[in-house]
Amino acid sequence: MIDVVMPQMGESIVEGTLTKWLKKPGERIERDEPLFEISTDKVDSEIPAPAAGVLAEVLVEEGKTVAIATVVGRIRESDGAAAAAPAARPAAAPAPVAAKPVPPPAPPPAPPPVAAVEAAGPLSPLVRKMAREYSIDLGQVKGTGAGGRITKADVESYMAAQGARTVAAVSAAAPAPAAGAEVPPVPRPAPAKARVEPMSVMRTRIAEHMVFSKRTSAHVTTVHRVDMTRIAKLRDRIKGQFQERYGFSLTFLSFVTRAAAEALHAFPIVNASIEGTSIIYHNEVNIGIAVALEGGSGLIVPVIRNADEKNVVGLQRAIVDLAGRARSKQLKPDEVQGGTFSITNFGTYGSLFATPVINQPQAAILGVGAVEKQPVVVDDAIAIRSVCYLALTFDHRLIDGALGDQFCQNVKASLENWSEQVL
Repeated sequence: MIDVVMPQMGESIVEGTLTKWLKKPGERIERDEPLFEISTDKVDSEIPAPAAGVLAEVLVEEGKTVAIATVVGRIRESDGAAAAAPAARPAAAPAPVAAKPVPPPAPPPAPPPVAAVEAAGPLSPLVRKMAREYSIDLGQVKGTGAGGRITKADVESYMAAQGARTVAAVSAAAPAPAAGAEVPPVPRPAPAKARVEPMSVMRTRIAEHMVFSKRTSAHVTTVHRVDMTRIAKLRDRIKGQFQERYGFSLTFLSFVTRAAAEALHAFPIVNASIEGTSIIYHNEVNIGIAVALEGGSGLIVPVIRNADEKNVVGLQRAIVDLAGRARSKQLKPDEVQGGTFSITNFGTYGSLFATPVINQPQAAILGVGAVEKQPVVVDDAIAIRSVCYLALTFDHRLIDGALGDQFCQNVKASLENWSEQVL
């Protein structure tokens, strides 16, 4: 038998959620063929089979979160001969995990330090974030992971217990009905008029990140109109040759990314982040590109590292590669970490402009609208120009409005006066 384990998908990843088995017990699997899907607090990914054979056992059910190196299933190696696979041993029933309760409405106290808890075992980024958001004293949480490590399930169980105590206290304090008093009937639920289903792991994480970002940063958005006519004509002239030479299309996004990377050098504070009361100026320009997943299932932001060192061709290649692997769940956690600035291209879906949400802990995100031909006044005459709108959302705690506008004007000038060779 070959053990199938929960892989470590990055140095900071200590647990993962098995979201879907792609094979059933008794089905044949080839080596490196996708076997199951996992979701961590960084990325969703397909995990390939470590060997060819038959999936003999499923030990971890879909939806369960386990530590890395946990055996989630077993493969029986075979020589390919047709043979009936034995019935799979049913997985042990998982301990019920209570749903995450809503914290009490009273204003939470400041989050307690976790240094003492670290000594008992490393804390995952997800556990740290939960403790910070819900002001949980991790010293009160019993860890059931390896070496006493506190897992996500431990935190949720602790929160559920605290919520139960609160409900019990309120119930005990409520006055009992007087003897002989008429007890109002419990209303029957109305017929179902909607479908209710739980959020996916990715959607839950997206929701948490969006709310966290809005609560953390002072969001301000500035919008600038950009004349893309020069680039549009260049692209129309070379896009066929570009496709033939490199095997992928040339898009406006690679030009915008190139201009933004140069502007980040001119305005390094836009490439910075806040930690406490300190400003961290990053030495690298690592630009995240927002990718919408198929069927509206989610959004992920893979990172182009050292984007300022790449030309339009290199940026376009990186965008195509990362977007393709994001949609096929082939990204590694390291490829969605370390971003210092982000770009989202909502113009792909026809939007003219929007107000994107900052990807924490970054200080800004640039939204790119659709490039459309519009009548524009040029030298007191009406002309048809290819125009798009750039929307920069920035953290007003760190970036003043004048500086945000100057950054956008720098990007605008690069695009409107484009002179860099592509081919």
